[in-house]
Amino acid sequence: MPLPPSEIDAPAGYVPQVALSFGADGAAATAVDLTSPLPVSSTLRPATSGALAGTATGALLAGPFAPELGRAIVLTLQGNWTGLVRLLRSTDAGATRNPLTAAGQPWAQFSANCNEPVAEESVAGATYYLDLAVASGSLVYRLEQ
Repeated sequence: MPLPPSEIDAPAGYVPQVALSFGADGAAATAVDLTSPLPVSSTLRPATSGALAGTATGALLAGPFAPELGRAIVLTLQGNWTGLVRLLRSTDAGATRNPLTAAGQPWAQFSANCNEPVAEESVAGATYYLDLAVASGSLVYRLEQ
């Protein structure tokens, strides 16, 4: 059985340090709970990572793309083309480039136009590459944050 919510009672003219609350100077404290969350918000500044962009009409390994940590990486593919595009990741300055997988199955592998988040990085120094195998047509690609 859940306990009733705690209350801040008089006679104290202050909020004990064990209670998380907020309020204006000289006003009553408001306890933090589900109906009164802390009045804060975060603002995300624009990413400073440079986009990896170009056009391909045949086989091409494009990269590296060095992402900022903790941000979605978005891949856009457009044009009239056939072929296969795979996103590769490296943690050793590009010496080894591994395709992305999810549960052991290929991930971030495309044979049609797209505009979607494909990864989010948390390892400092990791870089991304696009393995472009355009069989026909012209593909415009862009990897960015």
